[in-house]
Amino acid sequence: MTGSSPLAWNDYEAVLFDLDGVLTPTAEVHMAAWAEMFSTFLGGLDTSRPEFADADTSAYTDEDYYAHVDGKPRYEGVADLLAARGVELPQGSPSDPPEAETVCGLGNRKNDAFTAVLERDGVRPFPGSLALLDHLRDLGLPLAVVSSSANARAVLRAAGIADRFVTVVDGRTAAALEIPGKPEPDTFLHAARDCGAAPAAAVVLEDAVSGVRAGAAGGFGLVVGVDRGAGEQTLLTAGAHRVVTDLADLV
Repeated sequence: MTGSSPLAWNDYEAVLFDLDGVLTPTAEVHMAAWAEMFSTFLGGLDTSRPEFADADTSAYTDEDYYAHVDGKPRYEGVADLLAARGVELPQGSPSDPPEAETVCGLGNRKNDAFTAVLERDGVRPFPGSLALLDHLRDLGLPLAVVSSSANARAVLRAAGIADRFVTVVDGRTAAALEIPGKPEPDTFLHAARDCGAAPAAAVVLEDAVSGVRAGAAGGFGLVVGVDRGAGEQTLLTAGAHRVVTDLADLV
């Protein structure tokens, strides 16, 4: 089912939102953070060092982001971009400080850049998503955020909507509880329990194929795909019951 028409929200007991791409255009913040980190790193690379003699230090561009970084885990994105630029660094460890000249060090430097960009530039919810949040608040439905990001709470605070949710189940939560992330349904199931709702009585809203698959696998009462570029048919095939391009379509 596709198109614009309000849902019978009172038929459900909880609503579970993905964050990036559903509530906030956080990809813009990630893009800016990657650009700041890689531009500084490449611009400061000492090509007189033998190991960097053949490195491509030309300006980092949005094309680099889409070709090597977009949609990948942070350290994998770093490794892919460095390989494309002919830069070899040791992998290092996730505990490496941001100053470390390792793949993980650069990945952690990017995370620091994300925090700095978020604090400097902020992020605003999609207008249609805010309209739906307002509508659901008026109905008194418990809401949750289920995100793979470790920065979910910071993004919600920056967007001014952190107080809208009963619970936030993010990458840190999943690691602490030792439960798998999307496309497995466990993080959504945990959020539903926090909201006091059975899966069959909860709605999942997701823009990513992996998140839609998680909602379908968890037996949720309604899985709404939010098409921010994945494609309507792709989201339906992944298990969405309905696809919209704007959450205002559901009010």
